[in-house]
Amino acid sequence: MNESATRFREENGEDRMPDTENQAQVGGSTQPNDLEAFWLPFTPNRHFKRDPRMIARAKDMHFFKTDGTPVLDGTAGLWCSNAGHCREPIVKAIQDQAAELDFAPTFQFSHPKTFEVASRLAAMTPAGLDYAFFCNSGSEAADSALKMALAYHRLKGEASRTRFIGRSRGYHGTGFGGISVGGISPNRKFYGALLPGVDHLPDTYNRAEQAFSRGEPEWGAHLADDLEKIVALHDASTIAAVIVEPMAGSTGVLPPPQGYLKRLREICTRHGILLIFDEVITAFGRLGYATAAERFGVTPDLMTFAKGVTGGTVPMGGVMVSKEIYDCFQDETAPDHAIDLFHGYTYSGHPLAMAAALATLDLYRDEGLFEQALHNENPMADAAHALKDHATILDIRTIGLVAAFDMEPIDGLPGKRGYDAMCHAFHNENMMIRVTADTIAFSPPLMATQDHISEMFEKFRRVLDAVT
Repeated sequence: MNESATRFREENGEDRMPDTENQAQVGGSTQPNDLEAFWLPFTPNRHFKRDPRMIARAKDMHFFKTDGTPVLDGTAGLWCSNAGHCREPIVKAIQDQAAELDFAPTFQFSHPKTFEVASRLAAMTPAGLDYAFFCNSGSEAADSALKMALAYHRLKGEASRTRFIGRSRGYHGTGFGGISVGGISPNRKFYGALLPGVDHLPDTYNRAEQAFSRGEPEWGAHLADDLEKIVALHDASTIAAVIVEPMAGSTGVLPPPQGYLKRLREICTRHGILLIFDEVITAFGRLGYATAAERFGVTPDLMTFAKGVTGGTVPMGGVMVSKEIYDCFQDETAPDHAIDLFHGYTYSGHPLAMAAALATLDLYRDEGLFEQALHNENPMADAAHALKDHATILDIRTIGLVAAFDMEPIDGLPGKRGYDAMCHAFHNENMMIRVTADTIAFSPPLMATQDHISEMFEKFRRVLDAVT
């Protein structure tokens, strides 16, 4: 056990550490002998397998390397571990559920916890989003919402409404629907024509007007008016839905300009276009509220969610649906055996996911984690913007418990400085950070204290020094 791991154990009362005596054994390995067979997603595999970044376990605000070294989690895993890691109430709920009911189909059958979770979510989300559909990821949630929008318009007798409007630099998962409406070029360019009839709004970021913003930038609400231009081009009668992230996360943290989302809502309502919020990242406390819709005072027609709903412990996603849309599928004249929604997944409403969700939602409530995130928004912004003077930094954006740093790219090697920063942070500063090209994002678990926040940015300043 190294010195850092020993010190962490003593300071935090850890009564056990990973067994490092037999790590190479097949079946219980924390350090596998052969890295070749696994194809990692969104990862430069050749480099990773030469210089791997392995995680053996986690607790609260930390991951642990295979040698027991604690790694400060500056990213809540992948925007998902909002309640922290291996929290006992969630772990116990999953264990108990696995022993009681491991699986139950939700095609023609169900189990009680699906209805309990749906009711909890309907109570947490804005009024009117009264129904929950469950799936297993944000990607599935996005595709589900798009399909619901198409079917809704067809049931209303408006089958010509088949066009979707996404946004440049938008991310809606990696299903074919999600990458079609998404606006990140590398995610799209390898996969052919994708869905037909998709157009894109401009992204909301302008460094010259918004640099070093805290919260919603003052400049940019007018960018929503480009939707009127798209409506004029295609005609409203052909457009099914607009889908946007209230705060674009994976593309580098782009908070919405003041008034932008309200203007989008007004334009969609005026033209009979559904508005879909992708809240896979923003829901469950990331911006200090249960949802971004609540923070910004805008209610969409459909809202996707995932990640934080179970704190990342069991894969789960879903769509919150307005009563108007749900009721449109309920044909009182149809026979009792007629299916109303021809869509779903084997693991929709999985018992372990439902148990994890209930325990996670309880933890958010009982520990006031959304309120804690909101309380720490300004201290996190202060600590992040204190790095404005660093020679490598081009811009900093903060909102809720999120901070992003744009670094000066290395000439001829875009993305390398960001990648080097992520690797250096893990290997040398024992901290996990999120990299997108040359943008570094921080989104720690909501249980982060101001001491954790100070530690994160002290470490990050040293990272910046190392890669400058």
